[in-house]
Parts: sequence; structure tokens; C-alpha cells
Amino acid sequence: MTNFAVVAHAADDLRVEDIDEPIPDADEAVIAVAYGGVCGSDLHYWRHGAAGASILREPLVLGHELAGTVVRAAADGSGPSVGTPVAVHPLTPRGDGVTPWPEDRPQLAPASTYLGSAMHLPHTQGGFAERVALPTRMLFPLPPGLDLRVAVLAEPAAVAWHAVSQAGAVAGRRVAVIGAGPIGQLAVAVARHRGAADVIATDLHELPRSLAEARGARALDARDDQATAQLHADVVIESSGTAPGLASAIATARRGGTVVLLGLQAAGGVPAPLATAITRELTLVGSFRFGDEFAEVIAALADGSLDVEGIITHVIPVADALSAFATAADSSVSSKVALSFA
Repeated sequence: MTNFAVVAHAADDLRVEDIDEPIPDADEAVIAVAYGGVCGSDLHYWRHGAAGASILREPLVLGHELAGTVVRAAADGSGPSVGTPVAVHPLTPRGDGVTPWPEDRPQLAPASTYLGSAMHLPHTQGGFAERVALPTRMLFPLPPGLDLRVAVLAEPAAVAWHAVSQAGAVAGRRVAVIGAGPIGQLAVAVARHRGAADVIATDLHELPRSLAEARGARALDARDDQATAQLHADVVIESSGTAPGLASAIATARRGGTVVLLGLQAAGGVPAPLATAITRELTLVGSFRFGDEFAEVIAALADGSLDVEGIITHVIPVADALSAFATAADSSVSSKVALSFA
């Protein structure tokens, strides 16, 4: 029996390999992965051999956006039974014994691991494989009727959910989202789910703008600085992770507004118009991954109140992973690309 996986070896060295069958610990279940969403960090490992400060030093099975079905239950009796469809929460929070961190925000634990990450050595192997063994605490059973193809969006949707939460209440307010890639699309969806009166998305490309409009947002070309500066948004979600996007987010916020820094900026110094942030008394708040929101997000996906229609634009078999990654890297033709392992 094959167990094909997507493995990054170095920059521009991505392979589909037949790996060993998983051998679960007592508190682990074996999951038959149905879908895996290709994330920006996966693309960075493929293109650059690193995602920020996480540098490939050994082969790494990619993937942390996962949905599948339990095919072998945990030996210790914990977790879901065989046949249960699940989404995967990829975080293992862990302190380093020295650095303080707020325990109610597990994503900030300083020595945490995340599936498919090269932050630590040995690397934390990911879930882009036909079958993987995962701790049962990571597995969230899906409500009846929630399709696995939709459930694969639970992890990125939780990232967007957390970001919007960082801004406080958005009901009745104007929310702008800078960068309408997959996370930006999900931020639009969450803002609308939370009752924002007006949601505007900006992007360089027509496809993401049209996807945002399809879920009720207004869309602007990100190059139209005059139009974005006139928005005077109560809340701005910076989702592009670029210096121009950060500058645009600050320019877009109204006086006294809030800018949520969601897109991960480059390491080191990043130019930004902080004088504007100061004179407008903007609140700048970071947003990193998510904490305990996962079950709430799954429920919103299941009841349809979180609109994710059209965000997955391509589903590509794992055998064609190289093509899938190339498609995912071209935001002019795709939003979210999901690998199919079934």
C-alpha cells in the first residue's frame, strides 16, 4: 500500500514520495487525509527553502491545513472512533521554561510546534500524506453534513477569525481588508459574519476582487491609493504581509481606528508611515495564528453562517503536487488550492 506525501528537501526541490506507514503512539490516531490546503508557508518552503526564520535542514513533509477520516483509533481510548471525519488543529503549545507567555493564548507559547514546520530540529513533520498519525487532542470531529472539502478551510478560517477578534466588535462598522488572498477572503467572510456594515477588500488582481464581491464586499484595486485613503475604515485588516500593504492599511484607517497586522511581514525592519499612525491615534495590534477558536469556526462552517463559497478555486491530486503549488503561487488565477489525497 502506498503512502504518497509531499516532501520539501530544499529550495525548488519538492517531491512526491512514498513514505513509511505511520506508527502511532498510544494517544495518536491514524487519519486518512482527504484534503490539504496549500498555505503561503508551504509555498515559501518550496520556493526558498525557508519560511521566515524556519529554515529547512532536513526533508520536511509539508502541510498543516488538513481534513480527513479516522482509520485507526488511539490505543489509549482517547479521541474519535474509526470512521469519524475530522479537521486538524496543528498547534502543540509548549513553553521553554524561561520566556513568559499568556497561557490563555497558546499560540504565543515560545517553544510551540506546528505541523509542517522547520522551526525546530528535528522538524515537525506535516500532514500532506495519504495517512498520518496525529495526537487525538488535535482532532476535531466534524458536525454531520460538513463536507471535508469545506472543513479543510477550518485552520485558515480560524486565523482570520482570530484576526477579526483582535479588532474587537465590528458589528455596524466599516472594515477594510488589505490583500484578498485566501486569508483575506476569509477575513472578509468573518467580518460579514460578525455583522460589519460595510466590508471593502483591496487587491492587485481581478480574481480575488471578484471573489470578495461575490460574498458581498466592495472591492478596490490596491493600486488606487486615492480611493483607499478615502475609505476612513473603522477597522483595517492588513492581510498582504507586504510593506506597501502595511502603508495602505495605515492610510486607510480613520482617525482613532484600528489596524490589525495579520499578514506576516519580512523579518527585521519594515518601512511604515508611523507618523500617520501616531497623529491619527491608531491602534496597531498583532494577530498570530489562533487560540481556542477552532471549534467555533467549525460550527460556523457547518451551519453555513461563515460564507466560504468559491475560496477553494482548485482541487488537484497529490500526484500533481508540483502543478498544485505552481497554481497556488499565482494569485491571478487561483485563491486557495487544495490537494486531494482520496
